[in-house]
Amino acid sequence: MRHRVFNEAGSDDLVFLMGFGNRYTHENASWFIGTLANAGYRVHAFEFPVDVTDFRADWVEPVAEYVRDLDDYQLLAHSAGCLIGQALDGADNHVYLAPFWGYGPLWNETVLELVGAIPTDFPFLPVRGLDRDALGVQATDHQLATMARWVSPAFVRETLAAQESILEIDHDAVAFCSLTDPVIDLAVVGENVPAEHVVLYDGGHELFSSPERDQYVETVISALEDGAAAIEREPLVAD
Repeated sequence: MRHRVFNEAGSDDLVFLMGFGNRYTHENASWFIGTLANAGYRVHAFEFPVDVTDFRADWVEPVAEYVRDLDDYQLLAHSAGCLIGQALDGADNHVYLAPFWGYGPLWNETVLELVGAIPTDFPFLPVRGLDRDALGVQATDHQLATMARWVSPAFVRETLAAQESILEIDHDAVAFCSLTDPVIDLAVVGENVPAEHVVLYDGGHELFSSPERDQYVETVISALEDGAAAIEREPLVAD
């Protein structure tokens, strides 16, 4: 696991848990982090290993230990980062982007369960379907070329188990989703976050790779500042 702090002089701490395969060097993730830093946040951004063999030990506990040293912080998580974010304590507000709380239509549930039962952590399973259409039309060639290519049965097993053990989501949490996102199970998002706390955007899995990202980033920042109250006074879908 890697973490890096952007804008050390920021006035408020923001913990940003990136998604599967996201890197600081990816242009759209870098743009998003820079936008958050320009809004005054001290951004603690986390990249996660894709060869997870123990969800809590590999993903949750290092972040949980880190945030214990923060007096106050806002939590922003994307995709698989949302699996980690829901297991953390202490954040004032919680904003989830395309929460990976369930596998979407890119994958077959029966196949996932069979694969997850294979007793190995060797990464021999090819990652398919995470292309520009799925992620967002602004996903760059560099991002696509440097995405993770293989995962292990242990990754599948551990993420499935984590999804089955989702804790109660904070009542004031806000989720951003696209109805055309093939990566996540939208029904699971609806089961955990009230409809009035869900912001819909046009695009793929990554809000920051959407062509309409500029229309939504201010809503993300408002939700980080005020929680669900921020979107209750704004339209659910940007003009």
